Amino acid sequence: MSANSIVRVPEESLYVSEPDPRMFGNGRNTPEADGWNNGNWLKSRFHFNFAEYHGGRSNFGVVRVMNDDLVQPGCGFGEHPHRDMEIVTYIVEGGLGHKDSMGSKEILGRGSVQFMTAGTGVQHSEFNSSKSKPVRFIQTWITPRARGLRPNYGSMVGDESAEVARRNQWAHVVSDVQSETVRAPVQINQDCNMHVTELDPSTSAPAFVLREGRQAYMLVVEGEIVLPSGLAETPSLVSLCCHDGAEVYGPLTVELAAGADGALVILFEMAGSKGRS
Repeated sequence: MSANSIVRVPEESLYVSEPDPRMFGNGRNTPEADGWNNGNWLKSRFHFNFAEYHGGRSNFGVVRVMNDDLVQPGCGFGEHPHRDMEIVTYIVEGGLGHKDSMGSKEILGRGSVQFMTAGTGVQHSEFNSSKSKPVRFIQTWITPRARGLRPNYGSMVGDESAEVARRNQWAHVVSDVQSETVRAPVQINQDCNMHVTELDPSTSAPAFVLREGRQAYMLVVEGEIVLPSGLAETPSLVSLCCHDGAEVYGPLTVELAAGADGALVILFEMAGSKGRS
């Protein structure tokens, strides 16, 4: 086992973007309005280079973008294009509205997973469906195995059954459309799997086995967790708080436990990349 089986990515290392609202077709900021909990319409934490930020890493394996977005009431992203990317969005709180050039139109709440194969090209918009509450979501862009795919849209609704599936256990919510052994509620065009767990206070998640030649990117969405460092020679605990991430390299059995307030954790598992990019 290597000396860096788990590499913490602290919140303070992430780039925080708060762009001018006019860039995305919004009116002026109104932080005094009902439901606003941030001075700017958008507060986005970038785990990788994106938009105006070029000072960090460009990717982690096939994960090209991971943005933790907080959008204020009545605001959103006006219509804009995408192509040749698999886009997976996990809604943390509030309601996220979506419209696209394929005719899709939907509002999704907590625990929902939205996906879009941009392929040959698609136009879409995303917006906070509420006039009185913010919406927070984790949007991840994954490089597809092929370019020029047919555009597609779909979702997994975060209903009661989805909540039960992730409560104190790992829910496998995204899988490879070409997998012959796993068919998660959402399938994408890449060897990349998304798992999510919501842990009660001071509760441990079942062990997650990361095989040889595989790697994962973990994000603590809510709460705090502790997990072993992965070093058999000098064992220690790694603590991750809300907004912290971690690179995890197999072979490794990931065992994590929530802190006193519980935790919500997502994990993207994929084939290992040469040079650990």
